[in-house]
Amino acid sequence: MEKDILIVVDELLSQIKITSNTNNKPVTISGNVHDLRCIGIGTDAAVFQYVHEPSYAFKLYADEKRDKIQTEAKVYKELNGSPYFSKCFGAYDRYLVLSFESGITLYDCLLQGIHIPSRAIADVENARIYAQQQNLNPRDIHLKNILLQNGRAKVIDVSEYLKPGNDHRWEHLKKAYDEYYHIVDGKAIPIWLLETIQRWYNQRNNPSIEEFIKDVLKLKVFWK
Repeated sequence: MEKDILIVVDELLSQIKITSNTNNKPVTISGNVHDLRCIGIGTDAAVFQYVHEPSYAFKLYADEKRDKIQTEAKVYKELNGSPYFSKCFGAYDRYLVLSFESGITLYDCLLQGIHIPSRAIADVENARIYAQQQNLNPRDIHLKNILLQNGRAKVIDVSEYLKPGNDHRWEHLKKAYDEYYHIVDGKAIPIWLLETIQRWYNQRNNPSIEEFIKDVLKLKVFWK
């Protein structure tokens, strides 16, 4: 990335404030975003694209989450430019410089009734295996963290790969895809329904994913 462009973007980003919120809610953005396009909002950061140099993405963190910048940069270094993941070109005080990745999230695929091919699911599996081979712990892999690019998958958030434990999110999603995706394939699912399912999943008391899926299938009348 050219130094002159980085200076301009750094100045633009300095005019934006990112504030994290409680209960795992997305961050709040305030300030001037002239010449910057917000392309993603998470619970720790927001991602911007500079309209005059769209091949890069700038992940701007909330002030109270800045300690995660170097952690995430370390993960990208260990991933060593794997094609399954976005790439990191630099880590600064408030943001990461990443490759801009085109495509649509798997979450939006469900919203719009866009087919999710099995090849994309296999790509995520291979991405996880590769990360594990680099002594990382691929977790927090969910529908909003995976892009569909020409029938293939790209994982775009690696911020939790140094944390311990298995949150089982991907295993549960894969099981749902393998056994039940054919029910909704090609059908647009209302956003309120996806949000309800997500809320149920986060609040579930029974750890059995089979029982959870059975409860979800009771709602299938809404996606006919």
